Amino acid sequence: MSEARAILLAAGGTGGHLFPAAALAAALEKRGAAIELATDSRALRYGGDFPARAVHAIPAATTTGAGALNKARATLTLGLGLAAALALIARLRPRAIVGFGGYPTVPPLLAAALLGAPSVLHEQNAVMGRANRFLAARVTRIATGFPQLKGLSAAQRTKARFTGNPLRPAVIEAAAAPYPPFADGRLAVLVTGGSQGARVMADIVPAALALLDAPERARIGLTMQARGEDKARVAAACAAMDFPVDLAEFFANLPAHMAAAQLVIGRSGASTVSELAAIGRPSILVPFPHALDQDQAANAAALAASGAATVVPQSEFTPERLAGLLRAALADPAALTSAAAAAKSAGVADAAERLADLVLEVARPL
Repeated sequence: MSEARAILLAAGGTGGHLFPAAALAAALEKRGAAIELATDSRALRYGGDFPARAVHAIPAATTTGAGALNKARATLTLGLGLAAALALIARLRPRAIVGFGGYPTVPPLLAAALLGAPSVLHEQNAVMGRANRFLAARVTRIATGFPQLKGLSAAQRTKARFTGNPLRPAVIEAAAAPYPPFADGRLAVLVTGGSQGARVMADIVPAALALLDAPERARIGLTMQARGEDKARVAAACAAMDFPVDLAEFFANLPAHMAAAQLVIGRSGASTVSELAAIGRPSILVPFPHALDQDQAANAAALAASGAATVVPQSEFTPERLAGLLRAALADPAALTSAAAAAKSAGVADAAERLADLVLEVARPL
């Protein structure tokens, strides 16, 4: 007997794209759907962990690099990827193709449009990315990670549906934890960086702590992520203040650390913002300022609109500004509790199920 026709997911080889794709894959598999993954070479090392019966490498490259030669090479690579995706889809005849953004999504979804296969494009940010803008007119449905999505035309809005961003099982587990009570006036702070521009946290956070007086610092418990090249200087700065800090380059279970925190300071990537909302934690968000589409600024603004976050542009993220925000948090824990509730109200814990509903709605029957 031949294998059942699969639903083909297309996602680039970064956690920001693979995590929501894996969450959708798990939701679809629970409903009896077979899953295969099309991705770029970066993700092949994760293939054994992805819930799919097969993983296919499709050539892809970004066309936003500097220089005509780089753009020509990227265009050629995307052309090769399109040829590979056309052959793959013609052979698999998938029930539907689901893309999760970024240039690795372009060849499979463009091939789906050329072959007339049903497709869903998921945009995780609050503003449509460049690759997704190119694809938006060519797909069957558009799933949005935020209630409002900038960058859609009027015609594209008619096929858009808000699903939220699918969440990892670790996030769903952490979301069950209540907001921690304030004990002895202490404040549990988590500082995350992420891969883009994380150095600013190492620059600003220790300097802000130095501006607090000793009794104020004594009321703060800090857990902080710092990149390898920054970890030693953060540790030294905290040691000079006799300030204990739980410091790590990478947290294997970041959602659990979010759940244990009463205030989170970090960037505002789509996954971070969606996880903060689902878990229900107040935050100080510093959007990465150099993103091509200013997606992090849009994500942060969406969470701030609910009263769950304070947004500080990086140009204004100074030791003095952060010290003032920390003093305010220490002085008014009730405001943090309200912000935590606001974050929780903005969360979408069942986003994977909602996206699975949409995919099966457009998918061809078995």
